[in-house]
Amino acid sequence: MVRGKTQMRRIENATSRQVTFSKRRNGLLKKAFELSVLCDAEVALIIFSPRGKLYEFANSSMQETIERYRSHVKDIQTDTSSVEDVQNLKHETAAMAKKVEALEVAKRKLLGEGLGTSTIDELVQIEQQLERSVRIIRARKMKVYNEQIEQLHAKEKMLAAENAILTEKCIIQTDKATEEMGVDLNVLESGENSDVETELFIGPPETRMKQLSWPK
Repeated sequence: MVRGKTQMRRIENATSRQVTFSKRRNGLLKKAFELSVLCDAEVALIIFSPRGKLYEFANSSMQETIERYRSHVKDIQTDTSSVEDVQNLKHETAAMAKKVEALEVAKRKLLGEGLGTSTIDELVQIEQQLERSVRIIRARKMKVYNEQIEQLHAKEKMLAAENAILTEKCIIQTDKATEEMGVDLNVLESGENSDVETELFIGPPETRMKQLSWPK
């Protein structure tokens, strides 16, 4: 006959509970000490009584053992987080691959390719999408045309202003040249009226001087 395991539960009697705590505590501390000596293990044991009294055992520094424990737990958590991050990245990569594939299929259908398996509803949706795209493209084209026309008008005004400035400068230069030409003509006319000897003498200089000295 196999005896069933006795189910452990809290001792209701306070005195019995305290006696049991003292016995089990001492036995646990003894086992911790034996484990550290026999197996050369680093052991740290912390016990709080029901009344909050502290009992502890450590075969080395309790603080160093606690820090070692914290560092070990942190490394485990980091490794676990790394594994979880890798799994999340794999899921995200798979999801992105599916989205890219769906976009490629939609692109081919918009180009009129791969329509053999499309239903009527899908074809209607593709047609409506193309019509919306055409309207958007035409609106953008008209906007670009209007912008270019405005730029040409602005350039035309700028060139007209520059032309007016150049014309004014040309008129000023022409008037100035006309005035200078009039001055030169007056000088020439006054030179023709002056008494200037214009006869031609042929011969040596001495003969010319004699001819000039003789009265006619």
